[in-house]
Amino acid sequence: TECVSGCVCPEGLFDDGRGGCVEQKDCPCIHNNEWYSSGDKIKVDCNTCTCQKGVWKCTDDVCYGACMIYGSGHYNTFDGKFYDFDGSCEYVATQDFCGDKNSSGSFSIITENVPCGTTGVTCSKAIKMFLGKTELKLENKEYKEIQRDVGDDVKYWNRTVGLYLVIEASNGVMLIWDKKTTIFIKLSPDYKGKVCGLCGNFDDKANNDFTTRSGLQDSNPLNFGNSWKQSPMCPDVTQEIKPCDLKPHRKSWAEKECSIIQSEVFKICHSKVDPLPYYEACVHDACSCDSGGDCECFCSAVAAYAQECIKAEACVFWRTPDIC
Repeated sequence: TECVSGCVCPEGLFDDGRGGCVEQKDCPCIHNNEWYSSGDKIKVDCNTCTCQKGVWKCTDDVCYGACMIYGSGHYNTFDGKFYDFDGSCEYVATQDFCGDKNSSGSFSIITENVPCGTTGVTCSKAIKMFLGKTELKLENKEYKEIQRDVGDDVKYWNRTVGLYLVIEASNGVMLIWDKKTTIFIKLSPDYKGKVCGLCGNFDDKANNDFTTRSGLQDSNPLNFGNSWKQSPMCPDVTQEIKPCDLKPHRKSWAEKECSIIQSEVFKICHSKVDPLPYYEACVHDACSCDSGGDCECFCSAVAAYAQECIKAEACVFWRTPDIC
């Protein structure tokens, strides 16, 4: 009901929704329950929106897609579907070899998941990235290159940015790795609807992301995840693991530590990125990492939420000498 004319304001002025009367050119805009004055700009994905006379006018650029895999089996697909899958095997995270037999793909990213802790949850230990005839293997904080006989030449560059190793290829594929259990995969918009794997199909619709290797849609993350394993020898995952039920003595510690995600520290982000799935994933990880690396699992889980906040233009300063 913001910025309407009516019986509350004199002729020619508009109610600005905040108890004032303004001219139409000064009407504010609202986004995520926050008010913005005329002329204010905000970022949404890679586009800039400007408030004009009470209406948002946005640029129309096509944005890179990002998929995140972190901690013990948490996935956030290119289209923003958040789910958990704990399988101990190698899985296709994303690739452009999908369905059509004639299509020759240009890349494939495989994640090798191994148990972390004693409850049976799994973390990404190694990543293989196939770019044309180059294979890159990332594990133990470093990467090595293997040249194969078949395939095209795809150029790539690597650089270190803060905590992360970034590999960027000329075909519009980028991999960002924290050298532990977090991977971000970024794809140029040319790949929209042309990829498949655990990161979904990048067609801007989250409801069809669980498309199995055979091209069928499933609603169960376990069936979907199992279909993308690389080796038929690996066992299928048949049940979701609940580490806090298996390790109840860790549960209260996990909830106390992870509460930072729902605390004042992240308040600026709560209206932009729902903290609940990240909080639940954090508790799950803090319960499960019980064979060393407790803090690493907790810190990766909080960092994953912080990363999404930064993407939504909410800058959060959460690392302190006591925390991570």
